[in-house]
Amino acid sequence: MRGLDLERLRAYLGSEKELTGRMFAGGRSNLTYAITDGEQRWVLRRPPLGHVLPTAHDMVREHRVLEALSRAGFPAPRPILLCTDPDVIGAPFYLMEQVDGTIYRDEGELEALGGPAMNALVLSLVDTLAQLHGLDPEAIGLADFGRPEGFNARQVHRWKKQLDASRSREVPGIDELHARLAVDIPAGGAGTVVHGDYRLDNVLIGPDMRINAVLDWEMSTLGDPLSDVALMLVYAGLPLEVKNGRGVVPLDIPGHPSIPEISSRYAERSGRDVSDLHWYVGFAAFKLAVILEGVHYRYVQGQTVGAGFDTIGGLVGPLVMRGHEALEGN
Repeated sequence: MRGLDLERLRAYLGSEKELTGRMFAGGRSNLTYAITDGEQRWVLRRPPLGHVLPTAHDMVREHRVLEALSRAGFPAPRPILLCTDPDVIGAPFYLMEQVDGTIYRDEGELEALGGPAMNALVLSLVDTLAQLHGLDPEAIGLADFGRPEGFNARQVHRWKKQLDASRSREVPGIDELHARLAVDIPAGGAGTVVHGDYRLDNVLIGPDMRINAVLDWEMSTLGDPLSDVALMLVYAGLPLEVKNGRGVVPLDIPGHPSIPEISSRYAERSGRDVSDLHWYVGFAAFKLAVILEGVHYRYVQGQTVGAGFDTIGGLVGPLVMRGHEALEGN
C-alpha cells in the first residue's frame, strides 16, 4: 500500500495478527488509512509523500489537540499512539480510534437527505463550531498551543510564504489579493482553539444528523474564531466535487441554510459579533486558494495518492476572485 508498509507497522505494534488496511478517499493533504487486525480498528494519519512545507503536517500537534479535545468531551477522535520515528513507516504518524459515521461530500447523497435533514446537518456543523470556540484553552491544557495576539497578521504573512513555496504557475490576482489583505488587518479578540479547515466533509455525521467527530486537525492552533467561521462560509459556496467539468455547491442543495442564516446561527450560539466578516472571508478565500495551489503543486510533481487531484487546480482562480469580491463588500 503506497505510503504505508503494513508489515513494518505490525512489527512496531508488536502484533501477532496480520494487519489489513485501506486508504480513505477524499483527503487532499495528510494521508489517512483504516487499519484493522481483524478485531480492533484504528485510523492512521501520516504526512503526504512529498513537498512537506515547514510547520505543515505536524503529527505531534494533531495528536496533542485530539487528546485535549476528546478528554474535554468535544467530538474528536481519541488518539491512541504517537510515533515520531520516521524510520518505522517512512514518516511520523499516529493512531486514533475509528469513529463511525458518514462523510457527506457527494451532492446526490446530500440531496437524498431531504430539505429538513440537510438543514439540521448544516446547523449541527455550525453549533459544533460554536462549541469548539467556547472551550477555554487553558482549562483543557492548550494554553500554549498558539499565540492569539497578532494571529491575523501572522496568518497573512504565513500563507504568503506557503504560496511562495508552492508556486508552479502564474495565478492571476493572487498576489494583489494578498497585498489588499495586508493593508487593514483586524486585531481580533480573545483567542480560541481554531480548527483551520472547518467544513462539511471534515466531519463524521451520525444518523440523527449530529456530528460524531470532527476530523483533520493539522492546521489547528489558538487564534481568531472568526477565521473558522469565514472559511466555513467560503466552503459553502465551493463545489463539493468537480465531475466532468461541473460541480454543485452546498448552498444550492435544498434545505441548506443561506450565508446570513449560518452567520446568525453562529452569532446566537457563540455570542460573538459577526456583523463585519468581509476581511475574514477575503482572507479565507486566499488561504484556501494557497492550500489548493499546494495540492496542485504536489499533483503536478506526481506526489499525490488517489483520485480527484486533477481538478483541484481549477478551483484556485475562482477563489482568488471570491477573495477580491469579499473585500469589496460582496
